[in-house]
Amino acid sequence: MFVRILVLVGIAVLVWSAVARSSDAHGNRRVVTVRPYDTLWGIAQRSYGGDVRAAVWQIEQANHLRGADISVGERLVLP
Repeated sequence: MFVRILVLVGIAVLVWSAVARSSDAHGNRRVVTVRPYDTLWGIAQRSYGGDVRAAVWQIEQANHLRGADISVGERLVLP
């Protein structure tokens, strides 16, 4: 009987820890405003280390962009 209760409590804690997360569980997202002559490549290069192509793709995905076209004044979420 004790083992069953312990297993049920363990499962409940596991489910709670996987589900009960706020939307900002991974920290605050940064938002940048596109300035004149900015490109996704330049923003990614300034904001991330490593492979710039991967960073460009992540920015496109986070902002639901269909390509690399951005406009001055546009606000982009940097994941």
